[in-house]
Amino acid sequence: ADAAVLVIASPTGEFEAGIAKSGQTREHALLAYTLGVKQMIVAINKMDEKSVNWSQARYDEIVKETSSFVKKIGYNPEKINFVPISGWAGDNMLEKSPNLGWYKGLTLLEALDAITEPKRPTDKPLRVPLQDVYKIGGIGTVPVGRVETGILKPGMIVTFAPANLSTEVKSVEMHHVALPEATPGDNVGFNVKNLSVKDIRRGMVAGDSKNDPPQETESFNAQVIILNHPGQIHAGYAPVLDCHTAHIACKFTELLNKVDRRT
Repeated sequence: ADAAVLVIASPTGEFEAGIAKSGQTREHALLAYTLGVKQMIVAINKMDEKSVNWSQARYDEIVKETSSFVKKIGYNPEKINFVPISGWAGDNMLEKSPNLGWYKGLTLLEALDAITEPKRPTDKPLRVPLQDVYKIGGIGTVPVGRVETGILKPGMIVTFAPANLSTEVKSVEMHHVALPEATPGDNVGFNVKNLSVKDIRRGMVAGDSKNDPPQETESFNAQVIILNHPGQIHAGYAPVLDCHTAHIACKFTELLNKVDRRT
């Protein structure tokens, strides 16, 4: 994702529960940062609730508390728009609200429009993790997925890893519209020659056969953040790994270093 909207409930008790040590607000912010989302908007919701009643003092309290914990995660609070809203009543979502006369900042829509579009990694080798594969009558086999890096074009020879199958891309479509090329962030379907739905499946990765195609690996190094785990993690620990669209069992063979013992 290019950006995240962290939705915080403003009523008494709800906000406090969310930012507690095991609260979901804190966990969602950490997940967003860990997954590489560098731009964030904080939407302070339920400002219409009776215990809040559009209070500027409650808004200021939430901004102060939230700024403190997102800064510890790695975000710069000064670059975050804290937007008070009522999702139920629609206040300050699209237009300024008379109930929030003291608030001089952006509406939620304006804050979304203010997000800086990141540079797309079109210069990197093509990678398209497959979300699914369809057989469409009159067309043939159509894998679908999001282009993560590189450019996908009709006429390219692509390789699917780890099966190591190569074939030509006949066409590329997004929302039933043919594309001359697909770039990072595009969710596309692409028709391929001489492969059946039995040959490729969800979790495989497509890449350009002529430019550093994806390859199978049996081991890799990873930096892992532990959010909440009841047992001890050690060499031999065998979790299920979700990597892009792949879902597969793995095993920790060695713990090289503990970077932050809190996580």
